[in-house]
Amino acid sequence: MTRKLLASLMIVLMLAFGVGASPIKIGITQIVEHPALDAARQGFIDCLTDAGYGADKVIYDIQNAQGDRSIALTIAEKFVADKVDLILAIATPTAQAVAKATSTIPVLITAVTDPVAAEVVQSIEKPGTNVTGTSDLTPVAKQLELLKRIAPEAKRVGVLYNAGEINSVVQVEVARQAAPEVGLALVEATVSTTGEVLQAAQSLIGRVDAIYVPTDNTVVAGLESVMMVAEGNKLPLIVGEGDAVRRGGLATVGIDYYKLGYQTGKMALRILQGEDPAEMPIEYQEDINLIVNLDAAERMGVELSPELLAEAEIVN
Repeated sequence: MTRKLLASLMIVLMLAFGVGASPIKIGITQIVEHPALDAARQGFIDCLTDAGYGADKVIYDIQNAQGDRSIALTIAEKFVADKVDLILAIATPTAQAVAKATSTIPVLITAVTDPVAAEVVQSIEKPGTNVTGTSDLTPVAKQLELLKRIAPEAKRVGVLYNAGEINSVVQVEVARQAAPEVGLALVEATVSTTGEVLQAAQSLIGRVDAIYVPTDNTVVAGLESVMMVAEGNKLPLIVGEGDAVRRGGLATVGIDYYKLGYQTGKMALRILQGEDPAEMPIEYQEDINLIVNLDAAERMGVELSPELLAEAEIVN
């Protein structure tokens, strides 16, 4: 065995067993704190921990932009200045900020509805940039179908969203096309901050038979205001994901953000092993779950059929 080959083998063994290796630095940034995004972050960290990347091998710098895009960009620039090895960007605004700040550090995204529309990748099949990850595109049409199944008499559904979030704009456009097919008219109410959510929800009173909240970070952060209006006016509240049901939404058919984060962690492991993000397609979660909240149903005056309950995960 040559001296050069022996030296190379020693390096491989050192890397494999962590001998003399510096901890990996991973920056994690999310646009706002709420249970769905928090679950995605925890799923990502748990995946790496399960794969052997524990506290002795990874240093996490976890940051929250508090719903402010300028703070999101400052966080992204900090990660670049700190020369982190990998970045996880949770939600569309933070993904956009990170993509703007660096074109060289590998970036994983999650909870981003349409990465192409957000202009962080060139295509779903071949990102072509330093960015890849998972989309949280939810089955909007199935969620509206669920609403009609729960409240067949409903004719008008109010949708609350932030028109400045491209992820929400994409979902609402799907809802505009899907609503007439299930006999619903869409009534839109937009917000720009979480502080406007209560007023926007109140503006729907008397105009709609139910309320729909997609996976909009601004509105979900103020979901309690929507629940108060829904309960006070006996309006079924269909939401975009399971954590919002657990917080008090009536029902959803959607994805599991913890599993989505864990799936993103698996992609991070592949990058740490040398794969190029530019060649790794954006992934979607295939499994969707029907979840209903019995306490919320009672507060909203909704009677759920035995058939639906037999299919659903029940939460209180």
